[in-house]
Amino acid sequence: MGNTVEFKRPDGKSCSGYYAEQAKGGKAPGVVVIQEWWGLNDQIKSVADRVAQAGYRALVPDLYRGKVTVEAKEAEHLMKDLNFADAAGQDIAGAVQHLKQSSPKVAVMGYCMGGALTVLSAAFVKAADAAVTWYGCPPLEYVDASTIKIPLQGHFATEDVAFPRSQIEALEGKLKQANVKYEFHWYKAKHAFANENNKDPNSFIYYNPEAASLAWRRAMDFLGKHLS
Repeated sequence: MGNTVEFKRPDGKSCSGYYAEQAKGGKAPGVVVIQEWWGLNDQIKSVADRVAQAGYRALVPDLYRGKVTVEAKEAEHLMKDLNFADAAGQDIAGAVQHLKQSSPKVAVMGYCMGGALTVLSAAFVKAADAAVTWYGCPPLEYVDASTIKIPLQGHFATEDVAFPRSQIEALEGKLKQANVKYEFHWYKAKHAFANENNKDPNSFIYYNPEAASLAWRRAMDFLGKHLS
C-alpha cells in the first residue's frame, strides 16, 4: 500500500521513511508512526497502512537507517545505540513537519521504544498536535512535563515487565502536576500486546487481540477528536 519517501530534518539532513495514504489523502490529517525496537519492519508498516485506511496520512521514519531484526538481543543493541534526543528532535520532528506541508494537523503515535519516543516528542516537537503512546515511557528525568502542550493518550499493560506500572504512575504524577491533558488506559495484558507477531505465551511480549482491538478503537477515537 505504501512507499518509501525522503524528507528533511530540521537540521537539513535527510531521513527516509515508509509513507501510506488513501487514494485521495493528500490533505488529510497526518500521523507519524514510530517503530518498536525491531526497526522499520513489515509489522509497523502494516500499522501505518491501518492508520491510512482510517483516513490519515501515515509516515514511519526509519530511525535505524535500514537496520531491522527479529532477535531481541540485537533489537536491544540497536535501541541502545539510538540517540533518542536526535530521533525525537530531528527524525520525528522532520516527519511531522513533512506531513504538515499539506496536513492541517499531525499526531505522533508510537509503540514500545516508539512509545517512549512519543512521550519525548510530545515535549520537544512543537509542531505536533496530539500524541498516543503504546506501552512505552522514557526515563522520567528526560521528561519535562511542563513543556507538553498537546493532548496525550497512553495504552499500558498491567503485566508489563519492560515498562512497569510504577514507572507509568510516576509519569502520570508529572503530567498531573503540569496540568497536561492526558488519558491513560490499562489492559490486563503483557508488553507489546498489540503486535500480532508476538505468539509465544511464555515470552514477556505477547499479543492480546481483545486488548489490541479496544486500544485501537480508543486511539482512533482520540485521533478523530484532536485531528479533525
